[in-house]
Amino acid sequence: MPTKQVISTTLGPQAIGPYSQAVRAGGLVFVSGQIALDPATGKLIEDLSIAAQTRRVLQNLKGILSTAGLSASHVVKVTVYLDDMNAFQEMNAVYAEFFTDEPPARAAVEVAALPLGVGIEVDCIAVVD
Repeated sequence: MPTKQVISTTLGPQAIGPYSQAVRAGGLVFVSGQIALDPATGKLIEDLSIAAQTRRVLQNLKGILSTAGLSASHVVKVTVYLDDMNAFQEMNAVYAEFFTDEPPARAAVEVAALPLGVGIEVDCIAVVD
């Protein structure tokens, strides 16, 4: 059976269901979908603009990745879930600040709804050097 390691940290919000923040397996780290929860409080951030939500989500991903000894440069695939594709440009502007050099592959899709009524959720896959 392949080895898998669960990654858990206070640098990202605690899981709000039966899943892990991230799992390392086979030279990859799979980070669960993150929404705009403040890891310190476990509550949604106050500013629910897409820019603010995107920034918090990417900070959460960064915190979880750092616990695994990785950074944004290790990310090879990102999936962005938006509840309104009209928010794409606003999300993309903040996203570009996070992934500056050699950005990962990405999919962005519109979904009917997201947990806690947020506007964005993002997950990613990173490669371990």
